[in-house]
Amino acid sequence: MQTISTDKAPKAIGPYSQGMIVNGIAYLSGQIGVDPKDGRAAEGIEAQADQACRNVGELLKEAGSDFSKVIRTTCFLADIADFAAFNAVYEKYFVSKPARSCVAVKDLPAGMLCEIEATAEV
Repeated sequence: MQTISTDKAPKAIGPYSQGMIVNGIAYLSGQIGVDPKDGRAAEGIEAQADQACRNVGELLKEAGSDFSKVIRTTCFLADIADFAAFNAVYEKYFVSKPARSCVAVKDLPAGMLCEIEATAEV
């Protein structure tokens, strides 16, 4: 196992890593719409989704992968009414259309509006 760690994505806020690589597969922890430079949350679902996708991209890069190699994502929304707006941003990054689950949850860390987990080939 190899730990994925970069300052170009938000640091883990608990007892977990940003991601792990096992047998050529990268398993990324959920990424939220926080700018890793200043720790500030983006405003609104579109901006948070965009920042979360950029954070996923930085972890993929650190793992030696990219968006074209993403196998599966799990997406969490604080409000299912944001589904269309979230998808409009998501589809700009995940152009290979990986398998995906997208669900609404009661709450997300730090009052975020979305979170994205990804699994990718390295």
